[in-house]
Amino acid sequence: MNTSKKTISIVVPAYNEEEGLREFHRRTSAVLDGMPMTGEIVYVNDGSTDSTWEVMKDIHTEDSRTVIVDLSRNYGKEVALTAGLDYAQGDLVVPIDADLQDPPELIPDLVNKWREGYNVVYARRISRDGETWVKKITARAFYRLMQGIGGKVNIPSNVGDFRLIDRKALNALKQLREQHRFMKGLFALIGFRQVALDYHRDPRFAGRTKWNYWKLWNFSLEGVTSFTIAPLKISTYVGLLTAVFAFIYGLHIFTKALLFGDPVPGFPSLMVMIALLGGIQLTVLGIIGEYLGRVFNETKNRPLYFVQDIISDTEKKSLE
Repeated sequence: MNTSKKTISIVVPAYNEEEGLREFHRRTSAVLDGMPMTGEIVYVNDGSTDSTWEVMKDIHTEDSRTVIVDLSRNYGKEVALTAGLDYAQGDLVVPIDADLQDPPELIPDLVNKWREGYNVVYARRISRDGETWVKKITARAFYRLMQGIGGKVNIPSNVGDFRLIDRKALNALKQLREQHRFMKGLFALIGFRQVALDYHRDPRFAGRTKWNYWKLWNFSLEGVTSFTIAPLKISTYVGLLTAVFAFIYGLHIFTKALLFGDPVPGFPSLMVMIALLGGIQLTVLGIIGEYLGRVFNETKNRPLYFVQDIISDTEKKSLE
């Protein structure tokens, strides 16, 4: 394919990334300078509380290829990434984090793979430097869980948001406007011709990760509830098995009392059974509540985000 006539957009959601943003731009702009196509870098400020927004404005002053989108508040990475994809104008779009764990120097390799006729080229991590063993184990368990219960949507293991998407795949992705967004799943859901490109993930360049274990747990819940109803099915099976067990056990008690007589059961065993059944019921109600809450949020049909400022080479405006 003749890439000289193609344009590429690098989409960068950022929250409190003031320490490493300049180095990220230096390396990314150097990559764009060496590519045979015109490009832009779309930075999205996701309600940062540090000087990330000021650093972005300084970067735009120095490099007119940048587009700066300032969201009205912190919406979370998934929505910030969606905003960046909405404003990207390129024929090819590459979402990437600003922490430099995903090397911008890999972008030409993604483009070369795209030339073979693929719509999506996703970068697959073969190492995760700088991450704790707990995070590596839990991440591996999460991907195995999603592959086991994901049904027809196959979410590849050890793959984040870093990938190349062509305009056809992006236009399909932009039609998915659900409130609870799990972008890894949405990337897989659209289908098209997809292929992996393996790479080594680097440690974070500066600052600290914004993902603690509580946030990762909630993120995994988003992934599970967004792409499968398996927890509801499991709840049904657990309820049926519990009912069958209770019926068999009740039949046993009745037969024993009828044939041999039986003293009144002890208080501890009674409390254990009540606690067990109560725990199962509350767990099932909680699972139903998670899905019901998501249905409630979707029915409100609210916009995913609001934009406060946009700065590009042709316009600078405040949306008030």
